Amino acid sequence: MKNQNFLKRVSFSLQGLSSAWQTERSFRDQLVITFLVIVALAILKASALWWAIHFLVIGATLAAELINTSLEYILDLLHPDFHPQIGRAKDCAAAAVLVLSCSAIVIFIFFLCDRLL
Repeated sequence: MKNQNFLKRVSFSLQGLSSAWQTERSFRDQLVITFLVIVALAILKASALWWAIHFLVIGATLAAELINTSLEYILDLLHPDFHPQIGRAKDCAAAAVLVLSCSAIVIFIFFLCDRLL
């Protein structure tokens, strides 16, 4: 499967996005929030810098969500029964998503303060 052409690799990535959309509620929730933030940025006429900052944190948050999902898939396959260490690994991956999500919220609050105050 190594060294596939570019379009094939993009196809694999799109399959991963589709899988996350179909199976992960938190990924769908993150995408809905992303849409709402983009609408707010457009309505409030955000500067290019604010767009860039938001897209950076949105991309990082969605990527962390996808990494968390992939970790959960592989750990559940390798060890379907509960194990405390696997639980900790999953919790840490989920915490990474939480940290980025909280950062995104803080950035959005700074944006709102900048635009509305």
